[in-house]
Amino acid sequence: MLYPSIDKLLTIVDSKYKLVHVASIRSKEMLEHHHYQLPEEEYTNKRTIGRALEELEKGLITVVSESDHE
Repeated sequence: MLYPSIDKLLTIVDSKYKLVHVASIRSKEMLEHHHYQLPEEEYTNKRTIGRALEELEKGLITVVSESDHE
């Protein structure tokens, strides 16, 4: 079973496409800058994409929709 579950993540982000987009951006940031929001031993996943999803699930990443900007 994957952690975190997609069902839990979709309560935070309103679409699978936005979820993939946000996670890929954060994953690339981790690879480029080696900046993690948690100590590395606290992550369950070893890959940055999984770690990005964990950060999203723990509320460390805020997703802002376009309607929030208006």
